[in-house]
Amino acid sequence: MIRTRRRTGKEDRKNYSGKHKAHGLLFLALTDERGNLIWVSAAKPGRSSEITAARHAKITGHLREAGFGALADLGFVGLDEDPDDPVVITGRKATRNHRLTTAEKEADRLVSRERAAVEHGFANLKSWRIISKLRVNVRQATTLLRALLVLANTEVQR
Repeated sequence: MIRTRRRTGKEDRKNYSGKHKAHGLLFLALTDERGNLIWVSAAKPGRSSEITAARHAKITGHLREAGFGALADLGFVGLDEDPDDPVVITGRKATRNHRLTTAEKEADRLVSRERAAVEHGFANLKSWRIISKLRVNVRQATTLLRALLVLANTEVQR
């Protein structure tokens, strides 16, 4: 989520994220294994969950079509409908009745280790100063983030 300045009125309530306790817009992004940004989704209101935004963007279908796979955090558990041939790989969540085994914990560590570069790519995108003062509508924010995606990739390739 990218935080935005709070605006008054009922119109901005949909941008409030209870999880982050702040107003903002939700974006999804895909990176390569080195953390270089490849794709940024359209903006969603801050109250949307990441998994819902991923379902609306049909990420699993697009990845399957292209023959790609993705590593994702625990917020995306259950996104992929095909458990036999997953496109989106996540860690395992412990529940009250099912504690993680040592092997499951080690698998989670491996997924987290590989995702570290991805998080650096997200941090690079969020480091642009213009994002800290974002006060635009959803469509303009999407255009801005996609322009920053191009600029970030140009900066990395230098």
